[in-house]
Amino acid sequence: MATEADVIVVGGGVIGLTTAVTLAERGLRVRVWSRDPAGATTSAVAGALWWPYRIEPAERVGAWSLETLAVYEELAAAPEETGVRLVPGLHGGERFAALGPWAAELKGAAEVAEGLRVVLPLLDMPVHLAWLERRLVAAGGAVERRAVSGFAEAAERSPVVVNCTGLAARELVPDPGMRAVRGQLVLVENPGIEEWFTEADPASEATTYFFPQPGRLVLGGTARAEDERPEPDAAVAREIVARCARVRPEIADARVLGHRVGLRPVREGGVRIEAGALPGGGLLVHNYGHGGAGVTVAWGCARAAAALVG
Repeated sequence: MATEADVIVVGGGVIGLTTAVTLAERGLRVRVWSRDPAGATTSAVAGALWWPYRIEPAERVGAWSLETLAVYEELAAAPEETGVRLVPGLHGGERFAALGPWAAELKGAAEVAEGLRVVLPLLDMPVHLAWLERRLVAAGGAVERRAVSGFAEAAERSPVVVNCTGLAARELVPDPGMRAVRGQLVLVENPGIEEWFTEADPASEATTYFFPQPGRLVLGGTARAEDERPEPDAAVAREIVARCARVRPEIADARVLGHRVGLRPVREGGVRIEAGALPGGGLLVHNYGHGGAGVTVAWGCARAAAALVG
């Protein structure tokens, strides 16, 4: 078999690119096969605040998240280049007692009457994804626009295939435990807000949040299971703006710049990182099912998957 690479990573979102960078910087010849440009992936839509929210398995997520946090704290030294900034904000209604052991590692976090105040990484995802691609190329890797119908196709060109296909794993593995959880965002002109804010409503699918990104304020959000409509819903958009304006009234008059919809790749049983065999004796490593927290665990999961590649 003539091999084109030591490893082919299928999927070019934040999980695929971070995994590819990790492998390439260990000296392996890595190619990423991605159906969509990075800017058109689900990752590009993400509000992208680091926080282990709605992700399983709980016993592993804390370590993956803290490993990733340490990387982002370093990348925040060059925010224009990496898209990573450290930004203060408030998790409304949050308490340390309700969080996992990982929360004890948060530097400078403080409980206040309104919730938990903390400085966290906030990522401008289009910038960050472009930076990951450049870092991959600098390490000798490459990204190809390529849709696949199965992993055997990649196995013909590489002895190792890493599955970072997110929601597409539902058909490609196939994994019937995968489901889409729809998120909708509204982008508005920032009326001068410098801190992020989040507040979950346990009784509904809605989360109220706003994230100050360069050139815009990102408002959210929703978490609707079994809803795979790609187009924004105007009524939902109005509700998002109204909820955010209850926290910061100036948001009500902010000019709308655009709308975004993303389908979170949620998996029954949580993130899957494990190795199996490919037809013909190759190695297939899975790294998918990160729900809405792919950004939060990206580097920890990449290293766990890379350890299975060997």
